[in-house]
Amino acid sequence: MEKLRTAMNFCIHYQKTLGYSIVSLLTIASEQIFSLVAFRCPCNSLNSLYGCVFLLAPAILLFLLGCMVNVRTCLLLRYSCPQEKKHCCGSWRKGHFYLKVLAPVTASILVAPLTWIAVALLSANFYECAASGSSFIRNQMCRDMDKPEACWELLEKIPCDENAVRGLNKLNLTSKGKLVSFQAQSQILGWLLIVIVITVAVILKCISRCCSPGSYFQLKFWKIYSEKEQEHFETKAKEHAAQLAERNMNYIFEATNPPPSQTPSNED
Repeated sequence: MEKLRTAMNFCIHYQKTLGYSIVSLLTIASEQIFSLVAFRCPCNSLNSLYGCVFLLAPAILLFLLGCMVNVRTCLLLRYSCPQEKKHCCGSWRKGHFYLKVLAPVTASILVAPLTWIAVALLSANFYECAASGSSFIRNQMCRDMDKPEACWELLEKIPCDENAVRGLNKLNLTSKGKLVSFQAQSQILGWLLIVIVITVAVILKCISRCCSPGSYFQLKFWKIYSEKEQEHFETKAKEHAAQLAERNMNYIFEATNPPPSQTPSNED
């Protein structure tokens, strides 16, 4: 029993980190399943569009889904500009306040999309398909070859045929140095993305700590207070909703005058 209590306390204490880890693991598993089951590069002129859709569309959908399920995003949009005070939306103080609120919300929402893009780049399937049909890469690699049309066709077949690179080398041996590996490019971009995201996160964390008006223990206290306040709010809200529902049902079925009930206003 003591071990179970210790495990529960650990999960509660690190619930945000565990949540991000679970989201990342689910995203990685989804990408692998998606790549094996659904992805089939057409190896024709649609390579670029097909690869970009598989690389970016799920990330955009994950971002929009994160915006929908994130409660703080809804509150930020709902109360960013009250109807009776729309002129205040351009004030610097309010803009600074919502920027402080928006930054952690955006960071939490971007976990799944960035994980998808990073894992997709490391696996290299989507990028290889998109790059093999890119007009820019095609012009760079085939402009000096004797038969550019044949080079274009072989480039489009690289994701489907391992012998396509050998065919490109045979077209013009002087251009062999330009034949780079799309998989290597994709994996380099994936690691660069991971390094950039971690570096930016560390820098922003340090800046927020240094610019915070409170000390470490004050911030810790405020975090604990916010969690407890949320817990008490949910408890009181459920109790009030149950009482209000019971009062309304008694009024409908028993025709009794309902007692007054105080519900918090928008200002509250």
